[in-house]
Amino acid sequence: MTQPIETSLFATILFWVIATTSVVAAIAVVQVRDIFKAALFLVLSFLGVAGLFVLLRAEFLAVVQVLIYVGAISILIIFAILLTRDVQQGNPSNRLRLPALGLSGLLLAAIAFVAARTDWSLLDNATLSPATSEKVSAVYANTIPWIAQLLLQDFVLPFEAASVLLLAAIIGALVISRER
Repeated sequence: MTQPIETSLFATILFWVIATTSVVAAIAVVQVRDIFKAALFLVLSFLGVAGLFVLLRAEFLAVVQVLIYVGAISILIIFAILLTRDVQQGNPSNRLRLPALGLSGLLLAAIAFVAARTDWSLLDNATLSPATSEKVSAVYANTIPWIAQLLLQDFVLPFEAASVLLLAAIIGALVISRER
């Protein structure tokens, strides 16, 4: 009998490679002084998140992650950087760097504490009622209609707010790139 892909050694190694790459790229985004290189590390971090979605069997979310964040937002950021003067100068460091590092460390400690104290039980058909088990199976069998219902009925206001945010980012990029 073959074991499921989620429990295989290959999937575990792949998860750790993708997760480490994503975290290192995210740290590089805030540590690199060159803004263009930071944007490229952001693209790498977004691709890593898409890879984690694939490992979670959320292929639709992985494709959306690649199309929207890697394809649109990152390219928009890179164009804004390329159209801005003094890209090589980078961001000057300021006096809030150490307090931000301390606050980030406290946040990381709190997240690690909560993750260690949480009972991460898996969804098991034996513990679910038959109606709930059928609904869970239906969601896993065809996720796109369920995501569409959530985005277009249950969470339509946050979905539209994200659309307005993207529009504001495009307008901001145009304002930045316009000659004065």
